[in-house]
Amino acid sequence: MDQKTRLDKQMEFCREIDKEKEVFRQSYLCSGSRHENDAEHAWHMAIMAVILQEYANEDVDLLKTMTMLLIHDIVEIDAGDTYAYDVEGLKTQKEREAKAADRIFNILPEDQAKKMLELFAEFEGGETAEARFARALDNIQPIMLNDASDGKDWQEKGIRISQALGRQRLTAKGSEVLWKEFSKPLLQRNIDRGHIIGDISLDEFDEPEE
Repeated sequence: MDQKTRLDKQMEFCREIDKEKEVFRQSYLCSGSRHENDAEHAWHMAIMAVILQEYANEDVDLLKTMTMLLIHDIVEIDAGDTYAYDVEGLKTQKEREAKAADRIFNILPEDQAKKMLELFAEFEGGETAEARFARALDNIQPIMLNDASDGKDWQEKGIRISQALGRQRLTAKGSEVLWKEFSKPLLQRNIDRGHIIGDISLDEFDEPEE
């Protein structure tokens, strides 16, 4: 492949991912003024990785972690955002996102497509230090926004703490500190304020093991 063809493919990909700015998530901005979009979500977590790296359970390759966070929701250009508590949507999420990953990342030159697909699969697998930390950030960023917006999304959807805890099982696998010192107190505060339904006690929750 000559340089011009390679560059054309790379720029086509860069134009394609602009569509991520139009995929809106369920989470509100901290101000509660509107929902955030996927590109904002990815940017926010990439910066969080830089700031919070010291709290990862293991040493992580920061660039690799940031790249995972920046690319993992690109698939939602085709697959759409699947709400964390949408039982029916979650049944087909992996299939829809795998198909989207194959189309979108293969816009790139073959070597870069292979790398992006491998990183996407690594994030989804959650088996490496970088994937575990990235997934922890992907879990705490939405609850941080919910807390800042007075639990707006939780209250609108009538979310129960048992549902929120189901997602937070992955947080401690990437960062025990962020689970114990941030997520758990934040969730308890929102139970106390009536922003999320306290159907079980946080003390009953078994923290995930490494």
